Amino acid sequence: MGPKTILVCLTTPEHTETLLKVAAPLARKHGAHLIGLHTIEALVVYPGIAMHIPDTAFATFNESQKEEADAIKEIFVKHTKSEDFVSEFRLIKAEAQSAADRMVESARAADLVIMAHEDKDSDRYDQRHAQVRVIREGGRPVIVVPLDYDGPEIGKNILLGWSDTREAARAAHDMLGLADAGAELTVLRVGDRPQDAFKDSDAIDLTEMFARHGLKPTLEHKDPMGDSIAEVLNTTAFEKGADLIVTGAFGHSRAYDFVIGATSYALLRDQKIPVLFSK
Repeated sequence: MGPKTILVCLTTPEHTETLLKVAAPLARKHGAHLIGLHTIEALVVYPGIAMHIPDTAFATFNESQKEEADAIKEIFVKHTKSEDFVSEFRLIKAEAQSAADRMVESARAADLVIMAHEDKDSDRYDQRHAQVRVIREGGRPVIVVPLDYDGPEIGKNILLGWSDTREAARAAHDMLGLADAGAELTVLRVGDRPQDAFKDSDAIDLTEMFARHGLKPTLEHKDPMGDSIAEVLNTTAFEKGADLIVTGAFGHSRAYDFVIGATSYALLRDQKIPVLFSK
């Protein structure tokens, strides 16, 4: 079954245009309830700082927030007003919490979350690293869309980065609800090819499971040849003409990721097409 509640996190008018080009076709295809979420930033005043803030400063701040929210809502309505699926624009005040906190809270009631790639030039301070927070803490699959992305609809040609981990298994099954009937699917294991094919039984079993669902899966192995796993995934997706990369996310501890680095962070830094992350 495909997603019936899709949450799209809207941060700026520019990114809203990009995200709705991905989210609206998915909602149309699956008859989903599409929720556009925008958070209004809180003007935080620290009690330990003796400083008077004039009323005009509050008024100016609130007006700028309203103007941005109105611009985002206008784009959301433009993309959804003529659609048959139900759409809902939600404007939430961050108040004492950050925008990322509000996104995590809202994500838990959604089947799928869609977010824009992090934009250090445009994101507010309380929106920074929201993608990582929602993936780690939301408990739901998250599609992160590259900035200014204008590619094909998701679901016809998918690349799954496979490893025998809980996170990868979760991603594989989350992906099933997004794949079109008869979709092309490449199950890719990055690493040395096993000498005995039966030693790769988990990947073989997974590929057969996808075939039972009516997909057209192929199992491939690729030696990274010095490249990172993220680089291999991006390159293979380009070669296959994939419209979505699917991968398990953050299978290691935060300390490991900080010291060693991780495929999830690498894809979040450099992605060419939408990526579905499942934790």
